[in-house]
Amino acid sequence: MKRIVWPVAGLFLMGFIVLATPYVLRHTKAEAEHGPAAMHLLTGPRTDMPAKTVRFVKDPQSAPAFEMRDISGKVASAVDWKGKVVIMAFWATWCPPCREEIPTFIALQERFKDRLQIVGISEDDDPPEKVLRFAQQKGINYPIVMATPAMIDQYGGVPALPTAFLIDTQGRVVQKHVGLTAPDDYEREIRSLLGQAPDVPVETFVDTGQVFLKNAANATELPGVNMAGLTPAQKKTVLHRMNAESCTCGCKLTLSECRINDSSCPVSIGIAANIVKEVKSGKTTPAAQAVPGSAPAPVATP
Repeated sequence: MKRIVWPVAGLFLMGFIVLATPYVLRHTKAEAEHGPAAMHLLTGPRTDMPAKTVRFVKDPQSAPAFEMRDISGKVASAVDWKGKVVIMAFWATWCPPCREEIPTFIALQERFKDRLQIVGISEDDDPPEKVLRFAQQKGINYPIVMATPAMIDQYGGVPALPTAFLIDTQGRVVQKHVGLTAPDDYEREIRSLLGQAPDVPVETFVDTGQVFLKNAANATELPGVNMAGLTPAQKKTVLHRMNAESCTCGCKLTLSECRINDSSCPVSIGIAANIVKEVKSGKTTPAAQAVPGSAPAPVATP
């Protein structure tokens, strides 16, 4: 059975997902082929877009390298994309929001041509031949490779589809988008990375798990974890335990990673509350349950 991992809060109905997409039906041939929300990308950058701030990771990490054949049999290698902006888009043919995003990616690839490389990472269970037929029917103009467990792990598990990683011209991951992202937002980011948007303000942020979950160890605050009233030393202890102990919900993540990955998880929030209570009261507990196959996570400094 295919896993349904659409990044919508809770289990919403498919109909709501479709209605919530940023696309509106039109009747022109071009719009039917490319999608109305992406139409301006075919003719040039919008002149009416406000100077909306873009946010990129401060001190970004290099993107995981890989080389493999795409579904058409050609070699897809990160080495060939040096000097380009790259969007690594994890998706699946059975995912409605993923299908909604295809026209935007097609238009972006046409708009920026050899300055941009979009790569579709298919998490389909179907064979590559079936994915290729789908891609041909949709007119996809960028390479698609079949995801491997190792690739998914390198990008932090990719628990939701669609998920896209934005990579700068130096091969560093500077942003991650989960769910449908507005075409204008992608365009601003790409133009900014290419030096084509000097009027667009750029902010940077420290990756505390928003891009790579492994960086949750850098976080000094965690979603839903109330550390008010703790001394600096107690907070340090809480964060250490959150990074050293694993959640028991079945996610195979540390408690910190689980809180960042799924802030609605009742298991990690309950364990976290108990940890805060124990540390505040000064009680001792058995040795922390380490994440299988991993060394204890580093302690985050408040």
